[in-house]
Amino acid sequence: MKLSVVKHQRFEGVYWVEDVEGTRLATRNLAEGFSVYGEQLVRFENVEYRVWNPYRSKLAAAITKDIREIFIKPGSRVLYLGSATGTTASHVSDIVGEKGRVYAVDFSPKVMQQFLRNVAERRRNVVPILDDATRPESYSFMVGVVDVVYADVAQPSQARIVAANSRLMLKKGGGVLLAVKARSIDSVEEPEVVVKREVKTLAEKGFEVVDRVGLEPYEKDHVMVAAVYHG
Repeated sequence: MKLSVVKHQRFEGVYWVEDVEGTRLATRNLAEGFSVYGEQLVRFENVEYRVWNPYRSKLAAAITKDIREIFIKPGSRVLYLGSATGTTASHVSDIVGEKGRVYAVDFSPKVMQQFLRNVAERRRNVVPILDDATRPESYSFMVGVVDVVYADVAQPSQARIVAANSRLMLKKGGGVLLAVKARSIDSVEEPEVVVKREVKTLAEKGFEVVDRVGLEPYEKDHVMVAAVYHG
């Protein structure tokens, strides 16, 4: 099969790569010649793309599972909570492009060192923040107002963490993507019960949930929740 790259049908800055290996998600590489986590680099019509593996990225899994909205697009300012080593954050960096910003928060110095080496040093649109997502008041002055909050934090009270950060930094009408890790919140309760509780918390904090998708088979007991913040 001949290589081709086509735009995603709904999400600007996201692409489908079609070749002998099948149809796979991709983003246009903002740091040409460099991969972040060993992902395949593909060149088509003199443009380099990075294959986006849904088994390595919950956002890629959500897109593959046909989530209705991701809010992130070229030029977006994104607050990313739980950036880890940068697998998904690097693709978000690709999507928002040179005119956008990704404020990447993680509390682990060791993980942040790897993030700096793999992602931030080669991407001028990424701002690394070594801090705890439960304390947004300690870094909100560096961020200002953002268009989107993306959260992938393995802590209890995930929805409350999102709400606290959104209250300080997310614009009214801005979007939220919350990767609910049911077992991180409650290892005994049924995952669906945990997810419903987190969704209820978001609603109580001024969010309108517009979609939610389970991430199986890519991630067990995970759900991606998309919501709009009304304050």
